[in-house]
Amino acid sequence: MRPRVAIAACNGTAPIEVSSGPRKIYRLPRRGNRRLNHAIHMAAISQIRHKHSQGRAYYDKKIAEGKTHKEALRCLKRRTSDAIYAALVADARQAAAATCPEGPGGQPGNHSVSTAAGSHPAHRLFGQATPGPHTTLRSSPQERASVNPTMAPGLPSPPKPAHRATATSKKPATTT
Repeated sequence: MRPRVAIAACNGTAPIEVSSGPRKIYRLPRRGNRRLNHAIHMAAISQIRHKHSQGRAYYDKKIAEGKTHKEALRCLKRRTSDAIYAALVADARQAAAATCPEGPGGQPGNHSVSTAAGSHPAHRLFGQATPGPHTTLRSSPQERASVNPTMAPGLPSPPKPAHRATATSKKPATTT
C-alpha cells in the first residue's frame, strides 16, 4: 500500500508551500481526487459543527495555537485523511491475515469445496427466482371477460366508434 503522504497527495489534503520572501504560507493543492477531497471536507465540516467530537477538539486546539479558520480546517482535513488511511491499512492487514496459506490459492475465500456446486434447487431460501414462462401470448377468454365484463366468452368484440376524417366547420350564427 502506498504511504500516507502519497495518499494525502492523491486526495488533495497534503499542504503545499506557497511562500514568497520571508513569509511561509501553506495551502491545499487544487489537484488530486476532487470527489474524495469533497467528502473529506464535508466530514471535517461536520466534525467542527458537533461541539463534543474529537474533530472539534482538534480544531479548537489549532485555533488556540493561533491558526486561522482555514489553516485549522486544513489541518483537520489532513488528520481525517490520515484516519481514513489507517482504516484502509487495518482492513488490508485483516484481509491478508484472513487468507489461508494452504489450499488451492486464487481469490480470498476460495476453497476446494465450492458451496455453489453443492446447492440444490429444492433447497431454496427465498422461493422461485423468476416466474415460469406463459404458455401462450394470448389471454384466455376468462381473463378477457374479467378485464372487460361486457365481453362474453366466444363473442366477437364490440365495434369501435367511427372517427371522421375531416372536421366540419360551423359558422357562428349571426343575428340581424
